[in-house]
Amino acid sequence: MQRIGLTGGIAAGKSVAARRFHELGAVVVDADVLAREAVAPGTVGLDEVVAAFGTGVVDDAGALDRAALARIVFSDPEARARLDAIVHPVVRRLAAEREAAAAALDAGAVVVQDIPLLVETGQADDFHVVVVVHAPAVLRVERLVRLRGMPRADAEARVAAQARDEDRLAVADVVLDGSGSEVDLRAQVDELWARLAVERDDERAADQH
Repeated sequence: MQRIGLTGGIAAGKSVAARRFHELGAVVVDADVLAREAVAPGTVGLDEVVAAFGTGVVDDAGALDRAALARIVFSDPEARARLDAIVHPVVRRLAAEREAAAAALDAGAVVVQDIPLLVETGQADDFHVVVVVHAPAVLRVERLVRLRGMPRADAEARVAAQARDEDRLAVADVVLDGSGSEVDLRAQVDELWARLAVERDDERAADQH
């Protein structure tokens, strides 16, 4: 099994890259999806979040009110660390379960873990290859404002809250340029996929000797 860690700043193009990896045959494990599962109604994770932050973070249907929680943790590093301590261990366990299931189905599977906070959570050494989708912070702010309708101050705060570009680039084995078009980024993923396939073939050949 080949394990790839995929990360990138918000609005850099990471989702485009993840979709292309999936289309090419990778098993994509999305940390954001798992983070939602970790605090779904009825989970221990949600109970712990409510215990930490109060009943105001739950809506009338008993689900997590993400906007209410975001207002609490976004501007308070201590509160965010408290939330991370609840959610991150569950996400890692769920990700490991997804990986194990993929390996059981196909020992030669390529698993791409899509982790926005890969650098912040210190997981760079966990993967055979770390792929960073990079676009300058100023461009990412513009995309958040233009494409997602986010107020500029909020967009700048979201970008500033993540790891610095240089910290992400420092752990990268491969950097994909997300500053151009989606077509261009997808082509870069295709090229990387072909290179990784050669490496997998070489490893298999070496194992047979």
